[in-house]
Amino acid sequence: MSKFKIEHGASKFNMVQLKTNIEDTIAQDIDLMAAWSENDRKYIVNELLRFALTQEEEFLKYKASLTANTTRSASGAKGVPVSAKPASEPTAKPNVTASSTTAQA
Repeated sequence: MSKFKIEHGASKFNMVQLKTNIEDTIAQDIDLMAAWSENDRKYIVNELLRFALTQEEEFLKYKASLTANTTRSASGAKGVPVSAKPASEPTAKPNVTASSTTAQA
């Protein structure tokens, strides 16, 4: 299993609002990780979700099949293949490791 990595002080990204409720113990762990890494809660949640999404193989296969279908449709219309950025590419080079079980209940 991969290690989850958080970069200290790297929470400057454009965000889209996602309204949801999470368990109190998970929220406490997110706050603790945010303080420890000197990042915003939003950044921590974003990185945790990104990590989780890249670990789920069935989802990645599904996403790849959708991307392949979209690419074929677009290339048929435009004549040029469209490439998509894989979800597993990190947005920044992390430098600190944390256990992936930190935010699990």
